[in-house]
Amino acid sequence: MSGMTTVASLISPTVPVSVTLDRPLKLGVMASGSGSNFEAIAQAIADRQLNAQVQVLLYNNPGAKAAARADRWGIPSVLLNHREFASREALDAAIVATLQQHEVEWVIMAGWMRIVTPVLINAFHRRILNIHPSLLPSFKGNRAVEQALAAGVKITGCTVHLVVPEVDSGDIIIQAAVPVLFGDTLETLHDRIHTQEHRIFPYAIALAAQAQQHSKS
Repeated sequence: MSGMTTVASLISPTVPVSVTLDRPLKLGVMASGSGSNFEAIAQAIADRQLNAQVQVLLYNNPGAKAAARADRWGIPSVLLNHREFASREALDAAIVATLQQHEVEWVIMAGWMRIVTPVLINAFHRRILNIHPSLLPSFKGNRAVEQALAAGVKITGCTVHLVVPEVDSGDIIIQAAVPVLFGDTLETLHDRIHTQEHRIFPYAIALAAQAQQHSKS
């Protein structure tokens, strides 16, 4: 194949120069692991690519590296260890209370590896975003990158979508395609998908908020 495919052609909708928001968004970010998507969002805010402020980071694993990233950014972090709650609903009730305490408007699931319930979803109706490492509706649920490799697809990617009770099924905000290369391993493909996740997630937050603002005007 002659020539290089531009990055923009692999993202839909194509990322414009900026998205105008009426005022800064108050975000609550939820992460279970390394927090690389959380940091990409924080960096986009610092670079004035996203008009927002992260009010709090919630994490559910005591050893999650996301908490250290929050400390470096001077962002409050709260541990809500899911193992200490009797049910998913009880955990989500604690999440809602913490988010409300920090005056959060939009909830950003940036590698949150727990299924959420209507307790959280209803409290932030159409204001919860999740990022998933596939081109939904393909390869929903856990191990999406492994599913793509096992299926032998030639293109996969990542999707930012609104969260609804059915897992990985909410309205799609933005997607980025990632080619599957000859010899790809789980690690190499994951790394390239993560690169696109970091690129599209801040824009998806702005795009979703802008659409909501316009619907109210």
